[in-house]
Amino acid sequence: MHIVIMGCGRVGSTLAHTLVDLGHTVAVIDQDPEAFRRLRGDTAKYAVRGVGYDREVLLAAGIDRAGAFAAVSNGDNSNIIAARVARETFGVENVVARIYDPRRAEVYQRLGIPTVATVRWTADAVLRRMVPGDERAPAGPEWHDASGTLAMDALPLPAGWTGRTVGELEERAPLRVVYLSRRGRIVLARSAEPLEEGDMLHVVAHNRDLGGLAERLHDDEAGE
Repeated sequence: MHIVIMGCGRVGSTLAHTLVDLGHTVAVIDQDPEAFRRLRGDTAKYAVRGVGYDREVLLAAGIDRAGAFAAVSNGDNSNIIAARVARETFGVENVVARIYDPRRAEVYQRLGIPTVATVRWTADAVLRRMVPGDERAPAGPEWHDASGTLAMDALPLPAGWTGRTVGELEERAPLRVVYLSRRGRIVLARSAEPLEEGDMLHVVAHNRDLGGLAERLHDDEAGE
């Protein structure tokens, strides 16, 4: 696959090298020619100087044959404009934009442009791991799709479910268990896997169903 990256900072250059190592061809766009010093010799030959949402610059980078586009410069506006041009003008299927402002990121997600809000995402992820189960910690999901329909979040094993199986829990609630965190290990969530005290369930569900899910499961179990 041919992939175009806008932004040759640490993220952009790391992405470029990784993708080349995976066997893809990569073109990197940046306004600053000094930024291309971060690229290895086998990647630097596809460096294009210019603005990443300029049509001629994008064509020089091969956007018309690209299967993916990533906008990871240090400007939110530039990233989202470039991402929209790549998708709406050139029909690139896989597009992602890095956005620093989480409020903007939510808006762009609703427009169908997958975004990574780096500062907020990182801070929330760190807090979840430092104070697991603390209700004052960020309440948003760990991940959600671009449309906001599906989300993945961590759910402590509800009271009363120890000894039951993953399959039983999935039958009771509108969710799918992806994997379990158990005493520092990752356990694949097979249907017959018994649930153990202290398990952290990483579940995927409709966004509307995530709120209060642990309480509903506890109430269902208590009502039996």
